[in-house]
Amino acid sequence: MKQPIRLEDISRYRGELMGLAMIFVMFFHVWMPKSNPMYGLVRCGNVGVDIFLLLSGIGLWFSWTKTPSLKQFFKKRYLRVYPAWLVIACLFYIPNYLNTPGGGYSPDVPNLIANILIGWSFWRIDDLTFWFIPSIMMLYTFAPAYMTLIQRHPAYRWTPALAMVLAVMVQYYPPVHQAVGHLEIFFSRIPIFLIGVNLGAWVKEKRTLEGQAVWLVALAFVMSLAMCVEFEESWRGRFPLFLERMVYIPLTLSGVVLFTQAFRHTPAFIMRGLAFVGTISLELYLIHIQFVLKYVTPYKLGYLLTALVMIAVSTVLAWVLHKIVDFATARLFK
Repeated sequence: MKQPIRLEDISRYRGELMGLAMIFVMFFHVWMPKSNPMYGLVRCGNVGVDIFLLLSGIGLWFSWTKTPSLKQFFKKRYLRVYPAWLVIACLFYIPNYLNTPGGGYSPDVPNLIANILIGWSFWRIDDLTFWFIPSIMMLYTFAPAYMTLIQRHPAYRWTPALAMVLAVMVQYYPPVHQAVGHLEIFFSRIPIFLIGVNLGAWVKEKRTLEGQAVWLVALAFVMSLAMCVEFEESWRGRFPLFLERMVYIPLTLSGVVLFTQAFRHTPAFIMRGLAFVGTISLELYLIHIQFVLKYVTPYKLGYLLTALVMIAVSTVLAWVLHKIVDFATARLFK
């Protein structure tokens, strides 16, 4: 391959990459029997979360270096996430509190309010219903401090390596495990987010990799994917989950680079579709399991039809929610 790999393409195709990641996640969430030959590959769709976090980190770097203002940073971040989150959190946690003996995820009114405001039950009891939202909001909270640190002291760009050690400690070091062991899904995703912030500088500076590096990237992708498929098909339930998420790191990085190369040759209508899904990816995440898949699954339509129906219905509902939230926020914060 003679053409260099342009890292700026990660930013250029950010919407399409987010759309692809969301599709991976939705296919991952549909139940598939382990006997299906595609089982291991579909289960690797969980890497879509890591793609989101990598792209989020890159996007934060662009935003922060353009306008290093805490007020503007948090306003922009939370206006994108919080309004849609409040709508869905109310629709889920209030009925759950009223209709479940003991209050379900909210044993009392203060916990109900905390769940609606910050997804408190994730931090309290590892409620994974919408775990990504409180996680990303927490990462947003600490991101400006990390970005300021690496601007002043570039050596701290090695922090993701320490975050990987922290993920091991969360699993195996007794004091840490006892305190936050139930939050493994959060701590094991911190490294890829920080790597995304670090990578943001290279993307913004329009750095390139020599064309021949594509073979190294492809090798990293094949090795990582093979290991993740093996984990899912042969070892699920017999290893701590953070271990597979560490393998997701090279899988995410290599996959994003390869996808951007493929997008150069992808038909325009497919790219428009992926970009559209990327635009409503937050709303899709909030809606597709609890408000669509939950009601489609009992019909036992089979894996593919269940996934397609769920994606189609979720897309319509997500688009409606996106438009309503956009209209409301534009009126309230104009």
